[in-house]
Amino acid sequence: MARKYFGTDGVRGLVGEYPITPDFAMKLGYAAGKVLASKEARKQGEHAGVLIGKDTRISGYMLEAALIAGFTAAGVDVFLTGPLPTPGVAYLTRALRLSAGVVISASHNPYHDNGIKFFSAQGKKLPDEVELAIEAAIDEPQGCVGSRELGKAKRVDDAAGRYIEFCKSTFPNEFDLRGLKLVVDCAHGAAYHIAPHVFHELGADVVSIGVQPNGLNINDDVGATHTDALRRAVLAEAADYGIALDGDADRLMMIDRDGTLIDGDMLLYVLARHRQDKGTLVGGAVGTLMTNLGVENALKAHGIGFGRAKVGDRYVLEMLEEKGWQIGGEGSGHLLCLDRHTTGDGIVSALQVLTAVQESGRTLDDFCKELKLSTQVLKNVRIVRGFDCKNSDAIQRSVQEAETAMGTDGRVLLRASGTEPVVRVMVEHVDQAMAEYWAERIAAVVKTEALS
Repeated sequence: MARKYFGTDGVRGLVGEYPITPDFAMKLGYAAGKVLASKEARKQGEHAGVLIGKDTRISGYMLEAALIAGFTAAGVDVFLTGPLPTPGVAYLTRALRLSAGVVISASHNPYHDNGIKFFSAQGKKLPDEVELAIEAAIDEPQGCVGSRELGKAKRVDDAAGRYIEFCKSTFPNEFDLRGLKLVVDCAHGAAYHIAPHVFHELGADVVSIGVQPNGLNINDDVGATHTDALRRAVLAEAADYGIALDGDADRLMMIDRDGTLIDGDMLLYVLARHRQDKGTLVGGAVGTLMTNLGVENALKAHGIGFGRAKVGDRYVLEMLEEKGWQIGGEGSGHLLCLDRHTTGDGIVSALQVLTAVQESGRTLDDFCKELKLSTQVLKNVRIVRGFDCKNSDAIQRSVQEAETAMGTDGRVLLRASGTEPVVRVMVEHVDQAMAEYWAERIAAVVKTEALS
């Protein structure tokens, strides 16, 4: 059954445009509250409880107030953390034994976007059936429980401090970060008052950037999607590594001491190889359809299994759970270490990478020297709505021709955009000229077929 409001990562859009409006947020809170209250296995007279956290966008105040009104009207108690990374909300929801967690954030997007996403009592994304039940309830008339049954709202004491201690607990007790100089970029987002403390309290010399949020500057030329500021700071400070988080701190990018970007694909490889060397790797690693072919080939060369999920950390998590594996991720920096946390966590992932460095005695450069990354060339081709590349013999022939010519050194991926009438043609090969040639050739065939 298709979702009406929920995407792959909650409800998201431009602030002030439906559904990111105060009236919809109140309806969503009420609907979610009714669904959660009906599912809550609790003692007679107790209320269901939800945790609400947010990033630093100015619109977070408005949406938070509307959600509180909706939840309390449904008889659900609300626990407020203020600005807190998305994975921090997932952790505290589980630690406080609450019914659900809610995050007000649009992740890596600019301040004028925002979103609302949910975690289950186990700190995981809500099951599809629960999201669908909430959607159905949104379209029902909104009511209000009697005064005696109304929910209450309260602040969680030291939510940031609790989460800081959790992050530190994922780093081995026998190691510390003394002797390392780190530049930590918090994207003026939810981790601005958390991430620097985590690394400093573990012993690192920390230089912080992106830690002055004003409601309007989240992800603005800083963070995991804009790493130039971090690169400059690492070089200027002669730091060992740079750590870049995004606005809600569930993504991680790193910069090596020479200014080299270490993206999510490369970090996934580092984590897998380190765990293999330690003998703690469970199964293999999960990437996505966009994971660099060089990573897959390098992992397989070391006897490490590899699976490709659909694009999105939600689907990476699903495949990990299906296979019983523990680590996965995307090139964008979403990394999952299920033996450490239930969801992607930029801070925890950085600590796992630094654990690999400390325990192995190797640098990130040493790990990544083994990788021979392919060039990925992406072409966006506009199509008429409803066109399906799978139904075109000409397109399928051009793909087969390219794959035959490139052999095991390359691959082709055609993806329809979920938001616009576009087909994304991605060709990957160890030789850039080869990748560009076949990308142009296949894109031309797609354009001809789609518009004929």
